[in-house]
Amino acid sequence: MDEPIRILNLFTIMNRGGAETMVMNYYRKIDKMKVQFDFMVHRQERGAYDDEIEAMGGRIFRMCPIYPQNIFRYKRLLREFFDTHPEYRILHSHMSELGYFAFKEAVRHHVPVRICHAHNVPVFKYETLKEKIKRIPREILIRLMRTYSTDYFACSKEAGLWLFGKSNKNKIVLLRNAIDLSLYRYVPSLSLSIKRQYNWEGKFIIGHVGRFSPQKNHTFLIDIFEAIQKEIPHSVLVLVGDGELRLTIEQKVKKFNLNDKVFFLGTQNELYKIYQCFDIFLFPSLYEGFGNVLVEAQACGVQCFTSEKVVPEYACVSSLLHYISLSKSASEWKDEILNYRNSKKTEGSYINSDFDITTNAEWLTQYYINRFNGNG
Repeated sequence: MDEPIRILNLFTIMNRGGAETMVMNYYRKIDKMKVQFDFMVHRQERGAYDDEIEAMGGRIFRMCPIYPQNIFRYKRLLREFFDTHPEYRILHSHMSELGYFAFKEAVRHHVPVRICHAHNVPVFKYETLKEKIKRIPREILIRLMRTYSTDYFACSKEAGLWLFGKSNKNKIVLLRNAIDLSLYRYVPSLSLSIKRQYNWEGKFIIGHVGRFSPQKNHTFLIDIFEAIQKEIPHSVLVLVGDGELRLTIEQKVKKFNLNDKVFFLGTQNELYKIYQCFDIFLFPSLYEGFGNVLVEAQACGVQCFTSEKVVPEYACVSSLLHYISLSKSASEWKDEILNYRNSKKTEGSYINSDFDITTNAEWLTQYYINRFNGNG
């Protein structure tokens, strides 16, 4: 091939979310002489990854948000886009059912490969009223999206079954949320350096990485930490991420008089360094498609605790991941967590090469090439 195959990835915005980070991990490692990524996004503001995408040769096309009041404009923009960009033969949507609109227009323009990728498993009873209202139209769009998709990708079996249905379970391709194992490995000297930077030496450090949204269950996380704090006064909680509920959580921390014990770090460009410090990783989500951060934390040797029957077993890639029921109290979570308070880490990675990004990126590159050539 004289030119690389250009894959058009569909996202809302390229910020540091789980799906976005996973795709960027692959993008950094794919053979760009053979395959190049471009992105159709649905926000006008720049995303956290935009500079890196453009530096690697990727193009970013901005569309209007997919709101009901914009739908006719959006359809027109899609038509104009595919009229002027006949080079795309493969679309890869990371927008669940909202990929339907682009896929439908792509069919009209004879785009042969339309990959829909399931990254989550929503549980509507935990959603906001606004999201609950969307449930019926979402389910309609899901059924329509399936008919316009040619390939079904998922981060886990559970995410795939939710988006594609049991009738398509044999068509689902599980693509690992792989990471760079050379980065996510425990290095004692680096751990010490980061602890000194934040004045965390001698602390029992509990970490969490996730957007401040209802899904991540930060309210319960603070309850668990308060219980731990009463037993281990030198413990601290490190929260990485941002989102609409951050102020609410900050207010709860203040109410519990934990201001000097809880650190809000916002989004981090070099997250692998922060994992070095954690003694415990807490992830009590209400629902998850996979949980990329759990793989990252396990690779770095951190004892991880997450929601039973919520986070897929597929995320358990070592003996470091422990499941606890959300029906248990914060005090009960505390008791189980503190059973591992004296665990020691040794240098290296704690997970096997199945989740190494290099091998998985080679597989994905070949998958795209085969589908571009009409195989598979």
